[in-house]
Amino acid sequence: MAIKEYKTIKEVVGPLMLVQNTKNVKYDELVEVRLKNGEKRIGKVLEASKDGALVQLFESAQGLKIDDAKAVFLGHGIEINLSPDMLGRVFDGMGRPADGKGEVIKEVTQNINGEPINPYARDYPSEFIQTGISAIDGLNTLVRGQKLPIFSGSGLPHSKLAAQIARQAQVLGTADKFAVVFAAIGITFEESNFFIEDFKRSGALERTVMFVNLANDPAIERIATPRMAMTVAEYLAFELDMHVLVIMTDITNYAEALREVSAARKEVPGRRGYPGYMYTDLASIYERAGRIRGKKGSITQIPILTMPEDDKTHPIPDLTGYITEGQIILSRELNLRGITPPIDVLPSLSRLKDKGIGEGRTREDHADTMNQLFSSYARGKEAKELSTILGESALSDVDKVYAKLATAFEEKYINQGFDHNRSITETLEIGWELLRMLPASELKRVSDKNIKKYY
Repeated sequence: MAIKEYKTIKEVVGPLMLVQNTKNVKYDELVEVRLKNGEKRIGKVLEASKDGALVQLFESAQGLKIDDAKAVFLGHGIEINLSPDMLGRVFDGMGRPADGKGEVIKEVTQNINGEPINPYARDYPSEFIQTGISAIDGLNTLVRGQKLPIFSGSGLPHSKLAAQIARQAQVLGTADKFAVVFAAIGITFEESNFFIEDFKRSGALERTVMFVNLANDPAIERIATPRMAMTVAEYLAFELDMHVLVIMTDITNYAEALREVSAARKEVPGRRGYPGYMYTDLASIYERAGRIRGKKGSITQIPILTMPEDDKTHPIPDLTGYITEGQIILSRELNLRGITPPIDVLPSLSRLKDKGIGEGRTREDHADTMNQLFSSYARGKEAKELSTILGESALSDVDKVYAKLATAFEEKYINQGFDHNRSITETLEIGWELLRMLPASELKRVSDKNIKKYY
C-alpha cells in the first residue's frame, strides 16, 4: 500500500490526535507524526471515517505543534521482524532491541495482530511438560499446547514462580528444541531487572526471547506487547518446529491499559468500567496458543494475573477462566506460613491433566496418586478445621491421621522453594511417602496393582 502524507492535523487531546480529509485509511494502520525539527512520533489509527481518522499516539503529545507537523500513514499495522537470532535477546514492549546488541537481521516481517488457530486445524494437547514444581506436575499437570493461567494476588511471589517455570520447564522424552517467550507487561524496573538477571544467572536466557514493557511506558504500548510475544512464538513453533512456552505477566496491567484506551475513546463501559469487548480481546491473545495438525511445533501458554482484592469473580480472572483450560491459584495463607511456591491445590485445576499423564508419559501410578492425594488432603483440611472448632478430642483416630497428612503434604509436597527442580519421579515418590501415613485400606482411589507395587 502507498504511503500517504497529510498536513491536516486538526487537534490533539491527551494521547488522541484527529487528522482531517484522509482517504482510504484503515483501522490499526501505523502513523508516523513528523515534526519540523526532524523528530518522529508513532501512533496507530483507532477510528477511520470517510473524511477523517482518529489516531492514538504511543508516546506523549508534549511539544507537538500541529501547525508544522504532518501525519504519514504507512499503509500497514504494527509489524515485527522475525529471525532465529531473536533467542537470547531482550526487547522493549514495541519489539525494539533493549539489550544494546543492535537490530535483528530479519528473515521475515509479520503483522502482530495474527489469527487465532482455526479450531478445525487444532490438534489435541497430549504430551506432558515437566515444570519441576510438584504442585503443578503431580496434581495440576501442564500439557503441551495448553493454556494454563496462574491467578495471584498483589504481593504474592508470582514473579519468582514465573521465573522458576521459565528456567525449569522441559518436554520429556523428546529431542525437539524448546524455547521460552517471556512477556513482561507493565512491570516495575526492579521486577524487570530481577527477570533479566535471573535468566542470565541460570543460563535460561539463551533459549528465551524477552519482551519488557515497563510501568512508565505508554499504555497503548502495553496492548502491543502480548501480541508481539505471540507472533514470535508462532514463528518459532510453526516455522522452526520448536516447542514454545509463552509466559505473560501481568495480564491485569494489560486489561487496565485496555480500559484506559477505551475511556479515551469515550466508549460505553462494561463491567467495572472495562470495555464490553474485553472477552473477545483476551480471546484473540489466548486462542493463538495450541498445536496445529501436521506441524511439529506447539505453543503452550501461562498467562499470570493478579486478581484485584483477591477476587476470583473480578472480570479479568473470570473471563480468563472461561477461555483457558483451568487455573493455578496462589494462596495468601500458605504464603504467610512461608510455604513456597504457595500454590493452593484444591481450587486449582488443569482441565487437561489426565491427557498428559500415565504409562509412557509419566508413570502408570500417576493418576491414582493424584486422585488419592487430592481427596486425602481435602479430608485432612476438613479434620483440621473441625479440631480448631471442637478441639482435637472430637476427631476419630483416622481423622487425626488425615490431619497430620494434610500438614505434611503442605510442608513436604507443596513446599519446595523457588530453586529446587524436582523430576516427576521425585514428585511421585514424595506422594507415596505421604500416602504411606495412611493404612492401605484407606487408599480407595489407588488400584490394587499400584498398591502392591509402590505401597
